[in-house]
Amino acid sequence: MANNANQMNQVVVYQAESGAIELRSDIARDTIWATQTQIAKVFDIDRSVATKHIRNILRSEEVDDKCNVQKMHIALSDMPVSFYSLDMILAVGYRANSAKAILFRRWATKTLRAHIKRRRRYENSLYIYYDCHNSYDKHLSLC
Repeated sequence: MANNANQMNQVVVYQAESGAIELRSDIARDTIWATQTQIAKVFDIDRSVATKHIRNILRSEEVDDKCNVQKMHIALSDMPVSFYSLDMILAVGYRANSAKAILFRRWATKTLRAHIKRRRRYENSLYIYYDCHNSYDKHLSLC
């Protein structure tokens, strides 16, 4: 149990030009967690706008609330605070209309394209490796 607590308490720092925002990571679930206030800061939108997007995302069932919303008690707080997973953060980022949200979407697209290219190169190298070793006996001089 202590190991799970340590995994949940690791901090991921999102560095924006205006400053750093700390988000809690959850390595066991391959996600990070952020409050509505943190999500609003990441995309430079008002908290009420983040709240509206989150409500609409949950209402449309784009993101499942059971897996992507956690309520946690925070010190000196009377009520539990909702934390939202990476899936929710990404969904808000694609709905928000701000300069930072646009930069985020450009970054996300660029990162995804780079991942696809790396994957394609990796798969091509596996294919070449497999082809060479599979036909080793027949075409020894080619490989």
